[in-house]
Amino acid sequence: MLVLSRQRDETIMIGDEIEISVVDIRGDKVRLGINAPTRIAVHRKEVYDAIRTENAQASRIAASDLDTLAQTIKPGPARRSSRSSTASSSVSASASALSATSVRPPATMPTQSQDKSSA
Repeated sequence: MLVLSRQRDETIMIGDEIEISVVDIRGDKVRLGINAPTRIAVHRKEVYDAIRTENAQASRIAASDLDTLAQTIKPGPARRSSRSSTASSSVSASASALSATSVRPPATMPTQSQDKSSA
């Protein structure tokens, strides 16, 4: 470990991109200012350790978690074996779905100016 002494308003450089400045000294506490690129995460050690622990726990999958997941996810409909019958049925299903979804607004729908005048 490298140990350096710095006074207030003095800076330490790490590489070409990271600056650590002593901002204030109050009693036994030192306030540091860290200037680093956004791609470099900067955390207090206890926060960094907590993040690593959470990530390690999240990466482990227990068998009970898989059972719960399997019960949550339902399999899709069974597929037909013939490609031609599937294609023709999907075209007719698409056409009927399209006609069912074409909804027209009611003729008596108020405009914005009518809404404002009644308010």
